[in-house]
Order: sequence, then structure tokens, then C-alpha cells
Amino acid sequence: MEAASVSTRGRARVTTFFRSGAWKRVPPGIWIESMGGMASLAIQAAGQLVSPGLTWRTEFVRQFSFALVVTLGPATIVAFVIGFSSVGIQGGSLASAFGAIDRISAIAPVAFLRELGPITSAIVAGTLGSTITAELGARKIREELIALEVLGINPIRNLVLPRIVALALMMPILNLITFWAGVAGVFTAAVFLYGSTPAAFFENLLLLTNFIDLWSSVIKVALFGTMIGVISAYKGLQVGGGTEGVGRAVNESVVTSLVAVFMVSVVYTLLFQALYPEVNYGA
Repeated sequence: MEAASVSTRGRARVTTFFRSGAWKRVPPGIWIESMGGMASLAIQAAGQLVSPGLTWRTEFVRQFSFALVVTLGPATIVAFVIGFSSVGIQGGSLASAFGAIDRISAIAPVAFLRELGPITSAIVAGTLGSTITAELGARKIREELIALEVLGINPIRNLVLPRIVALALMMPILNLITFWAGVAGVFTAAVFLYGSTPAAFFENLLLLTNFIDLWSSVIKVALFGTMIGVISAYKGLQVGGGTEGVGRAVNESVVTSLVAVFMVSVVYTLLFQALYPEVNYGA
């Protein structure tokens, strides 16, 4: 009888746990609910994007310029340092030991086009993604979003969509700039530390690179920008609990964006290698 009573109480607790919605506040329930909410927000934003009218274009221009200004400096510096230290010094040391320092430049474009995107995206998530979450979260706790809806203004169309589109279009431009910053870092190390000549460096620069690498990189970073925009906006719109809630949302936004970017990067790279095996041979 006692065992049956314990079993009955256990089933009652499980039933209450699911019926009360408490499962949504612990993993993996909170992950499932968040992914569903982000997917719903992305679909709504896509619907607003294809709907007639460009009432959001002014906000888009403002967000695009702001995004580029905020992220350009940090991303360029990080790319140059990575090119100078990782590829330039470490790779140059190995290439120099085999007397092939002139070939180090051929590695740089492949490395930066294929794998610099996640690093740049991490910088964007930390600088711009957190800003989007904090701004929308502050508007949420001040009830500005409700006021906009009362006035007949769609917050998703006028606040969320411009930020997502701005990030998606800004990322390829930022990626191109950081690409050349990284190449400049490799050039500095190869020429000034290991004695390579500028002519030899640029002669071999695109030896292993083709347009497939370029377009793959553009698509990947645009996808990362869209993901960061959706995640940051979603976390901002879900803020609750006052200013402390904004701080938690910003932290969750950055962490979620980083995890999502690196997970998608792994899958994207595997698919890219499977669909285009010829890139491994510089074809």
C-alpha cells in the first residue's frame, strides 16, 4: 500500500510539472520553447520583409551604419592580430623551416574565408547583439512596445526587421574588410619577420582560393548575421523583471548567439566539404 501511495504521488507530481508549464523553465524544455519562439519571430520578420511598403527603411539605414561603425574597429584589429600571430608567425615559422615562406600567403585566404566568419560573428554578437537586446528590452520594460501597438505601429516591422536585415547585409561587408585585415597581418609577418618579398607574397595569394570559397563565405556570414539578429531581438522582446531582467537577457543573448553560430558553422563546413570536395585541391 505504501509503495502504491508513493507511486501515485510521483505520477501526480509529474502531471503537475507538465500541466503547470514548469517544464518550460528547465532544460530541455526552455531550449525547445526558445527555439520555437525564435523561429516564430523569424517567420514574422520574413513576412514583414516581403509585405508592401518600406516604412522601416529609415531605421534600417540607421541600424546599418551604427552596426558597421560599432563592429568595424574591434573586428579589424582581431583579424589583423590573428593573421599576424596565428597564420603569420606560427605558420610562417613552419613554412620557413621547409624553405617555403613564399607559400604562406596561399594559406591565408583559405583560412580567413572559411573560418574567420565565426570569430567575426562572435565580436558582432558581443558588441551589437547585446546592444539590440538591451535596447529592445528597455523598450519592453518601459512599455513602449505596447504603446506602439496601440498607435497601430507594428514593433516587429519597425524595430525588429530593420535590425535583422541590417545585420544580415552588414556581415558580408565586415567579413570582406576583416579578410583583408587578416591578409595584411600575414603579409606583415611574412615580409618583415621571415624575409619574404611582396611580389612573391601576392603572386601566391590566391593560389588555393576560388570563387566557391568567396560565395560560401558570403552566404555563411549573412546567415550568421540573421541568426544573431533574430536571437538578440527575441531575447530583448522576452525581457521581464525590470533592469535585472535586461541584464540577464543580454547575457543569454550573447551566449545563445555564440553557441548557435559555432554549431551552425560546424554543420555548414561539413556540408560545404561534402558538396564541393574540389575546394580541398585549390580547384
